[in-house]
Amino acid sequence: MKSTLISVVGPTAIGKTALAIALAKTFKTEIISADSRQFYKEMTIGTAVPSETELAQAPHHFIQHKSIHDTYSVGDFERDALDKLQELFKEKKIVIMAGGSGLYTDAVTQGLDHFPNVNSKIRTQLNEELLNNGISSLQDQLKTLDLEYYNKVDLKNPHRLIRALEICIGSGQPYSSFLNRERTAREFQTVTVGLEADRKILYDRINRRVDLMVEQGLLEEVSPLKIYSAVNALQTVGYKELFRYMNGEMDLKSAIEEIKKNTRRFAKRQLTWLRKKEDILWVDYEYNLDELVQKIEQKINRDEDA
Repeated sequence: MKSTLISVVGPTAIGKTALAIALAKTFKTEIISADSRQFYKEMTIGTAVPSETELAQAPHHFIQHKSIHDTYSVGDFERDALDKLQELFKEKKIVIMAGGSGLYTDAVTQGLDHFPNVNSKIRTQLNEELLNNGISSLQDQLKTLDLEYYNKVDLKNPHRLIRALEICIGSGQPYSSFLNRERTAREFQTVTVGLEADRKILYDRINRRVDLMVEQGLLEEVSPLKIYSAVNALQTVGYKELFRYMNGEMDLKSAIEEIKKNTRRFAKRQLTWLRKKEDILWVDYEYNLDELVQKIEQKINRDEDA
């Protein structure tokens, strides 16, 4: 049997963690987290890090293993995740991966475009510019430096804008010029399972999750991080809105509603990313585990025979 990575994908709040744990217990294996927001030990509630009870049910890797002050790129994750998979596949024929960060899951399953190393100070300066002048200033720069990528990138995603700009500025070449070059083939096969739900159900789940985060102490988690609000890891939903509240730009109720709205938008972008991909085994969020496992095993066998 060829080594197989089962990648669990889907929008935020759909239940990826629970499914990943169920599959890990079924196949007696371990879980690679590909959720880039959950890498950081200072961020727990706002990133929906698995609870201690959940973590105890199956071994997890790449959960809160970094600090927000560390420089950790998708390329670093690709290298580390592949090293961990190579280690795990020595004893396990199947490993589970779960996460809502499409770029990070793609890095593991398909490989990344490779970019030149650039001075880390450029990213710091761009983050400060985002904080001081807003996202429109980054959009304008990218339009000037790389119109091709500007026309296809999600212009509302500051992480993508900053990543593209730091390459443009640091290398003196358009970010798009480094895309779609030849990538290294993987030695394992991947079966991707996508969780889905009707939009109303998904949005209700998102709203309830945000309310629960607030009840669990999200504001108390965010408060001591305010002095680091320019750090790249903190330019994310659930944190940036509360920073605005702390700066007196809105009241708390409005900030919470902004978190819900921006999380719903994030989920929509995740689904747009995933819908472009072929060969995802889509299942309802209220799946029957036994039936799903049977479908996964059939797909593994078909892929091996192909």
